[in-house]
Amino acid sequence: MTINNNEWTLRPLALGRRTAGYTARTGDGRPRPRAALWAAGAGVLLFALVGASAPNPNTLRAPITWLRLPAMPGTVSEAAMAAAVVLSCGGTLGLLHAHGRGWSPDPRTLFRAGALAVLLFANLTPVGSSDAASYAAYGRIAALGGDPYVTTPAQLGGAYAHLVGDAWRNSPSVYGPVATWWQAAAACVGGNQPWLTIWVLMLANAAVFLGVGLLLMRTADDPVRAALLWSANPLLIGVLVGGGHLDTLVAVLAVCVVHMARSTGGRRRDLTIGGLVGLACGVKVSAALLGAGVIWLLLRRGAWLRAAGVVGAATLMVAVLYGMYGLHALDPLSKASHMVSMPSLWGVFQHGATAVVGPAAAAASVSVLWPVLMLGLALVLHRHVPAEAPVVVTVPFVLSFAWIIAAPWSMPWYAALACALAALFCPVRLSQLLIVVTAGLALFHTSGGHGW
Repeated sequence: MTINNNEWTLRPLALGRRTAGYTARTGDGRPRPRAALWAAGAGVLLFALVGASAPNPNTLRAPITWLRLPAMPGTVSEAAMAAAVVLSCGGTLGLLHAHGRGWSPDPRTLFRAGALAVLLFANLTPVGSSDAASYAAYGRIAALGGDPYVTTPAQLGGAYAHLVGDAWRNSPSVYGPVATWWQAAAACVGGNQPWLTIWVLMLANAAVFLGVGLLLMRTADDPVRAALLWSANPLLIGVLVGGGHLDTLVAVLAVCVVHMARSTGGRRRDLTIGGLVGLACGVKVSAALLGAGVIWLLLRRGAWLRAAGVVGAATLMVAVLYGMYGLHALDPLSKASHMVSMPSLWGVFQHGATAVVGPAAAAASVSVLWPVLMLGLALVLHRHVPAEAPVVVTVPFVLSFAWIIAAPWSMPWYAALACALAALFCPVRLSQLLIVVTAGLALFHTSGGHGW
């Protein structure tokens, strides 16, 4: 994968060429990573066990009825979730290490194995957070003709509001218009049955996750490592698919942006890339990090007009999307931007600063300092990026990676964007570090959303 010195595009890869003849090496004398495989499989099973044992503190109070085991005690469920995270992390790290030492299975086999786990999780009660219930409630509000950026789940009432976590029951939607339409479509199917709406969201999320896996397998420099980081990553499947999180939509748009950057074309391609970035921001505004790689590379090449075209197309797309609701749709997001997740170093800093300078100044200090820390971490991470890696991928990768480390409010499923980008250019050490950071966040933030 190389960058032409005169153009900002990447040399395109022939779709399917890298996977068609990719076979496992079994005669090289290297042992198969049996321990890592067993650990990964055990992690998936524990995630699934918690999902099938709903309701309990680590799942929603809306079990999918056709696969339900007796409910676990809360302490047992929490221990199972922690063990699932640790085993999935260890298994993924072991498989990546084995691949680095020569283990090269067929990526299609890895994709099929991951697809089985994804399909299983899509038919279980969501685990790890109550976000899926919030999605369903906001979708129900929109499907009834309401405005989810003004109306809260508590005001909606009924069975939907009962499922939403206490922390979000009185909060309007913090997601973009594209996310709202996605949620509303599911709510139109589910009607007044929230479990059905949640199930539709889980199935749609699983389909997008598998779609990202297929795109990565066909476009990544190393399809095996791409599969290990995404399609067959038990930690990502458990956190992202098992929780039914919207971050998969951002990931698929990110992969499409990079693929567009590899293709040939002119102004139309630039406008399409900008439109895709804007569309991703219509899901979550954090997707703005995605456009940084494109803009940076264009500016570095001196292509100011092309950079302006990408920025203009992205800005226009965001304006059109939010214009359908009005500027008030940004108000909940503005309020949420001051939140600090616990446990967090920023929480400790804010607590200490509040005692010295007061709550307003402490919150303002956090708002100023965390972006500075993020940029500093991004520069440090970028030093470990392979020199031949394409800037259009590496810049948003290091920014998104630094973001999940430095942001005051950070959750494990936010790693979806970084994982998808890492799978495209395969930074070995940074990939392993990303898995460890994701697992660390998961250990603190997969308690179910009802009281954590």
